[in-house]
Amino acid sequence: MGEQPIFSTRAHVFQIDPNTKKNWVPTSKHAVTVSYFYDSTRNVYRIISLDGSKAIINSTITPNMTFTKTSQKFGQWADSRANTVYGLGFSSEHHLSKSFCIQFAEKFQEFKEAARLAKEKSQEKMELTSTPSQESAGGDLQSPLTPESINGTDDERTPDLTQNSEPRPEPTQNALPFTHSSAISKHWEAELATLKGNNAKLTAALLESTANVKQWKQQLAAYQEEAERLHKRVTELECVSSQANAVHTHKTELNQTIQELEETLKVKEEEIERLKQEIDNARELQEQRDSLTQKLQEVEIRNKDLEGQLSDLEQRLEKSQNEQEAFRNNLKTLLEILDGKIFELTELRDNLAKLLERS
Repeated sequence: MGEQPIFSTRAHVFQIDPNTKKNWVPTSKHAVTVSYFYDSTRNVYRIISLDGSKAIINSTITPNMTFTKTSQKFGQWADSRANTVYGLGFSSEHHLSKSFCIQFAEKFQEFKEAARLAKEKSQEKMELTSTPSQESAGGDLQSPLTPESINGTDDERTPDLTQNSEPRPEPTQNALPFTHSSAISKHWEAELATLKGNNAKLTAALLESTANVKQWKQQLAAYQEEAERLHKRVTELECVSSQANAVHTHKTELNQTIQELEETLKVKEEEIERLKQEIDNARELQEQRDSLTQKLQEVEIRNKDLEGQLSDLEQRLEKSQNEQEAFRNNLKTLLEILDGKIFELTELRDNLAKLLERS
């Protein structure tokens, strides 16, 4: 029967940044369909999601996988075969008894258990086989998946998904455990890294341009020497030659050569001016980087101050709770004493009433 979808939902797809291993990188611009597929021929479960014709999730469920629900709208799991971590951001659905994230997590656990049982059954079949042909058949059951089986064929892929305009739910604070101030720090660090990269590129370009300027200056000096030599040659030809027409033609050619050299010199001067502007831009970027570094340090200091204030507030809260508990205990003791006194006064009143009746 091939692969059949057994459960589908819509979510925003993320992958962990392979460089930082901390930040989430969105792989879909909009919410896409994420489906569980069951391959009856190979007895495996897969999670597949397509963004148009591109497969952004193709993960085979194994017994070692775990789906971690970090919030009501975000969950993640690690795929060792793909060497990545997938994240799903679900839209909030207040009218449903269960959120999509919980449903997806329950299905993940169910199919993970089914994959474990299928693996155990396959191993039992291998152990029970005794003939070489049976051992060969068991080996086929345990053969690793080919790239075609992992990526799926054209028939297994689901149709193009309709994009919608749902807002993308970003990973929550639980999914990426960073405080607000650390998020600001991350932003400035990213900006600083970008500026460092641009600065390195500009520095390399500046070094290359400086080398080119030296080469152009040498060429310019050679051109000037050539021009002076040509001028001298023109003068010599004018003085020595008796053929005016030949001299005039030669002079015209030399003048054209001089004009070409002057134009080349002008172009080189313009290139030098452009390189000077790039140097000024590089200096401005350096100043911006220094400013961002200082701001990052200030944010880190403020973050430490906030952490200290938070610790102080926690201590105050604990002290206040202890004082309230002591006050409640004292109040309970006073109430017990008051109840005893009221009881004694009641007995005294009854006794006085009895005495008055006797008298």
